[in-house]
Amino acid sequence: MKTRILVSLVATLIASTCWANDKVSFATNWLAQGGHGGFYQALADGTYEKYGLEVDIQMGGPQMNNRPMLPAGKVDFLMTGNLLLSMDSVRNEIPTIVVASYFEKDPQAIIAHKGIYSGWADLASAPEILISKDGQFSFWKWMTAAHGFKDESLRPYGYNLAAFLNDKKMVQQAYGTAEPIYAAAAGADVETYLLADQGWSTYSTTIEARTEMVENNPDLVQRFIDASTIGWYNYLYGDNSAGNAAIIAANPDQTLEKLAKEVKQLKSLGIIDSGNQLEFGIGAIDMARVKAFYDLAVKTGILEAGSVDVAKVATDQFVNKKVGMDLK
Repeated sequence: MKTRILVSLVATLIASTCWANDKVSFATNWLAQGGHGGFYQALADGTYEKYGLEVDIQMGGPQMNNRPMLPAGKVDFLMTGNLLLSMDSVRNEIPTIVVASYFEKDPQAIIAHKGIYSGWADLASAPEILISKDGQFSFWKWMTAAHGFKDESLRPYGYNLAAFLNDKKMVQQAYGTAEPIYAAAAGADVETYLLADQGWSTYSTTIEARTEMVENNPDLVQRFIDASTIGWYNYLYGDNSAGNAAIIAANPDQTLEKLAKEVKQLKSLGIIDSGNQLEFGIGAIDMARVKAFYDLAVKTGILEAGSVDVAKVATDQFVNKKVGMDLK
């Protein structure tokens, strides 16, 4: 009788162990929005669960810097804005690595009032260009070094459209799925110039993990990336109502109308599911492109030569597998 009970308990423990989902924490870098849609979709429609994951999405925001949480072990995965941040981690010997890139193009952009300037090259003649402090130490250096923009026209951008809306000649930085939509809502007709279309080749909305997790638990990393990728295909091309509901629940300032406009921008600007992703799938990473962006950052004075071991910045181990492409 005791033996039978013991066998039963062991069987129960084995079953519970086999079927228990792995708990995963994932920190985003901003408030829930359409640009995070695939992750919320995978959470809400059961894709993460299907892959044996219990995912806790921890939302970032203006008063929340989630970046230190990854190396500290407080989260398992981190959404990161661009490769410069990841390169800075490597430069500072922080053991994290990019394992996927969901935006083929960085949404960072410059906007101008339609009809005022003839094109990208002509924007350099604008008398005033609003750029944030972070932008001044990153892509603005590239704009001046590679595209003829002048520091004399530089003005600080405080994330308020009022000055731009009141001055037809003013030019300013923008996020492709944000300021162009806000400006249109205010009645302005704007041109949007993605920096990516002019040679700013960083990936964006990347996912970082700790290197020890990549080395010791690659199956968990693979399942999270595969499920997230499927979430993105379903969000972009399927019924995304569950994802939208989850986004609004996390960030009540969002609306279905706003989210629809964001998704439209993601598609029309080719921010996601474009370029290399069309062949290898959403999330794809080209290691040669990572190296090329590092070279660009060095050439334009953003990074010092030899300051980053590029091999430690990213890996294509978990992507380029065409996961989810059949869902289009």
